[in-house]
Amino acid sequence: MRLPVIVCAADLGHLPATRRLLESVGQVRYVDAAPESLREALPRADAYFASMHVRITGEMIAQAPRLRAIATPSTGLDHIDLEAAQARGIAVLGLKDDRKLLDRITATAELAWALLLGCARRFPEAMAAVRQGRWARDAVRGHQIAYKTLGILGCGRLGTMMADYGRAFRMKVLGCDLRPIDLPGVEQVSFDRLLRESDVLTIHIHLTDQNRGLIGRDELSAMKPGSILINTSRGAIIDEAALLDALENGPLAAAGLDVIEGEWREDIAEHPLMVYARTHHNLIITPHVGGVTYEAQEMAYNATAQNLANYLHQTQDRTPH
Repeated sequence: MRLPVIVCAADLGHLPATRRLLESVGQVRYVDAAPESLREALPRADAYFASMHVRITGEMIAQAPRLRAIATPSTGLDHIDLEAAQARGIAVLGLKDDRKLLDRITATAELAWALLLGCARRFPEAMAAVRQGRWARDAVRGHQIAYKTLGILGCGRLGTMMADYGRAFRMKVLGCDLRPIDLPGVEQVSFDRLLRESDVLTIHIHLTDQNRGLIGRDELSAMKPGSILINTSRGAIIDEAALLDALENGPLAAAGLDVIEGEWREDIAEHPLMVYARTHHNLIITPHVGGVTYEAQEMAYNATAQNLANYLHQTQDRTPH
């Protein structure tokens, strides 16, 4: 029986155990996380181990007649054309429902907290001053966050971690979720109240068609003067044109983003948020590195490889000879 061909665009160089697992169940072809590499490799693939750096499009799926599984070491799936995959009956294996695993992965919440602190204490401006040889203490005066109000949009796994961090830093914590919230020290409030009362609003919901552009001009205008917005979820949840206006003209004092809409653009350097961040210190952007730690990737990539191995074993009789 022919071993299935697995195209892998993820960087597994630092994860030998994950490589060994994949190579034990298929012929693994490692490719660069780039559209042209996928277009060349996917037509001969039975399975694809995804990278967050490149989007698999409907066109690519259409050119991959043997493809029957896409495994991704992520909870979000917006780097995959799900409609095209579902139309073909391709299994999409993500980590969203593996709560036991995800409860051990704290990296994204830790980064969200770092972005919060960076915005409150004006890290970019302070670091720029030092690089310029200026010891500008008073010029980069920031805010302590104790006794301020932390608003959490989405109180699932990451929102729960953020609530723990907020209480540890002596913040008042408000939560907004479609489901009842049962977390110590967290008051459940409406979306409108969350916007009005939060000194820091942090977003931890999955992107859906229903919440695309959820944080728009009206919502940003309703926020407190001098407030901070943190997003480590997905860029499309925020109207980015409205965000730029709120950063330039208020009410936002700062924003910390690990995600932006259109992360797969080839002209990413010209993205309006990237352009703004080059000349303004009140916007911190990191390149979607929330889960990019050695520990988080080892757990997530190993679990993804195991999910794919299990799927291939279960369906091995459907592999063309």
